[in-house]
Amino acid sequence: MATEVKVPTLGESVTEATVGEFLKQPGDAVAADEPIMSLETDKVAVEAPSPVAGVIKEYKVSVGDTVEVDSVIAVIEEGASASTPAPSPAQSAAKADSSDASVTMSPAVRRAVIEHGVDPTTIKGTGKDGRLTKEDVVAAAKAKSEGGATPAAAEAAPATPATIKGDRREERVKMTRMRQTIAKRLKGAQEEAALLTTFNDCDMTAVIEARNAYKDMFAKKHGIKLGFMSFFAKAAALALKDVPAVNAQIQGDEIVYHNYVDLSVAVSAPNGLVVPVVRSIDAMSFAEIELAIADYGKRAKEGTLTMEDMSGGTFTISNGGVFGSLMSTPIINPPQSAVLGLHRIEDRPVAVNGEVVVRPMMYLALSYDHRIIDGREAVTALKIMKEAIEDPMRMLIDL
Repeated sequence: MATEVKVPTLGESVTEATVGEFLKQPGDAVAADEPIMSLETDKVAVEAPSPVAGVIKEYKVSVGDTVEVDSVIAVIEEGASASTPAPSPAQSAAKADSSDASVTMSPAVRRAVIEHGVDPTTIKGTGKDGRLTKEDVVAAAKAKSEGGATPAAAEAAPATPATIKGDRREERVKMTRMRQTIAKRLKGAQEEAALLTTFNDCDMTAVIEARNAYKDMFAKKHGIKLGFMSFFAKAAALALKDVPAVNAQIQGDEIVYHNYVDLSVAVSAPNGLVVPVVRSIDAMSFAEIELAIADYGKRAKEGTLTMEDMSGGTFTISNGGVFGSLMSTPIINPPQSAVLGLHRIEDRPVAVNGEVVVRPMMYLALSYDHRIIDGREAVTALKIMKEAIEDPMRMLIDL
């Protein structure tokens, strides 16, 4: 008996999505509730499961198609045996540009495979269900360039005639729905808000010493590494309590103040930057913060974050330092009014008590909406964060 697979409910007020990739091919056996396709919405990637156990008969859509909730996207032959039927044009369009069509890849991964000239069949995937991620492809390409590639991977790289110089290529790739939304939101933030950024520098000596002294005991007790993000999250919560305007939002002709801090933490995902929300972070311990952020980072890489995970948020921290950034002017995450940008730690000469010493320093950047936050409030909030990091005891005694 043939059973139709329909687009599942995507979340409140979300009515359509874009077909991201096929997780199964026609003729593959599937179990009930097993994902067969990924769908990209404005915020997250969701998976469409098979409602019954059987074999995929055909797909009704192609990668890149826009589909609406409850529309038919595939047909499952309930109770049938696995086979390998000839693929339809829609299914052929979803196959990867590799020698082995059984390797299922997202558009971003396919682009990386083509760009780096590696054989995807020789790479072990670290994503969900063993699927390849962009990071897997980049790592394989790096190993190949360092001489560690397997013969199969080396053979996959297209040979370029020695007589041809300056190989020039162009590739047109349709923007994913998530990337389009990111672009619109960031441009909208620039056009709507009166953006301004204030800077300070922070001596990381005390936090580094505290982390080195307690990281082993912390990991043993809580099962998670003690990172720098939990210190900055606690410091931000302290500042936002003292300067509530930085944690407020404009709604119509009203200003909404919050007596809690729901922290949006910017993390990198295969399809772009996402900002899951750690709720009531001001009431959480260091361990609870580290565990929550680690979980979000893992789920962002796997593409399993939900829209609920990223809804709300009163303040954002973005850590460009993990990519080597020295200084930046982060853009606020509407409807929030401020964002804290963290950067790389580097040894620099600074004056301490009249003497020049070398200290591990980090530039801090607080971008804010000047319509609601005055310069004095922004500078004060950033100064409180700086002082809390330079003297972590302040966070323990609420100073």
